[in-house]
Amino acid sequence: MPKGGKKGGHKGRMRTYTSPEEIDAQMKAEKERKKKEEEEGAAVNDNQSEDKLTASGSGDSDDEGSEKRKGVEGLIEIENPNRVAQKAKKITDIELEGPKQLSRREREEIEKQKAKERYMKMHLAGKTDQAKADLARLAIIRKQREEAARKKEEERKGKLAAFVNVVEQLVKMSCWKSEIHYCFLLCHCSKRSSAGGGDSG
Repeated sequence: MPKGGKKGGHKGRMRTYTSPEEIDAQMKAEKERKKKEEEEGAAVNDNQSEDKLTASGSGDSDDEGSEKRKGVEGLIEIENPNRVAQKAKKITDIELEGPKQLSRREREEIEKQKAKERYMKMHLAGKTDQAKADLARLAIIRKQREEAARKKEEERKGKLAAFVNVVEQLVKMSCWKSEIHYCFLLCHCSKRSSAGGGDSG
């Protein structure tokens, strides 16, 4: 691999040197530019100091006024209401132990959670409309179930009584050869009715 790498060295180029006259001309131009800037800065500072004297003597000084502006920027007065000036804060101004400021979303989330907790407490106490409606519905369902159970019991008793009447009629008509069959039939029917099979038949 050659000494200068893949691309090779820069040996074939012509060298250009700055003459001492050119260097002196550049230095003079630089000095003149600096003088102009200092004069413009002094004029701006004079205007600002006059403005400060005419303004109220509150003692607050803007950090922006003390900054030195260069070129045309020092001549143009900019008043942008949307521009927020970043001022340096003192350590004594910063509150470390103060309450933390929450964002709007965080505040809304906390309020929503508190409202939900209050609603659940009231709901459990039966004070909300939904809780009252639920309790009324439960009472209606309880009544319906009690009514259905009572009707079922009456129906079962009615069927058993009808069956016993039929058996007694058969015995009176002496269709049964002995009373043993009658006792067996009554025991069997009572077992079926107590086991819940009395409503089928």
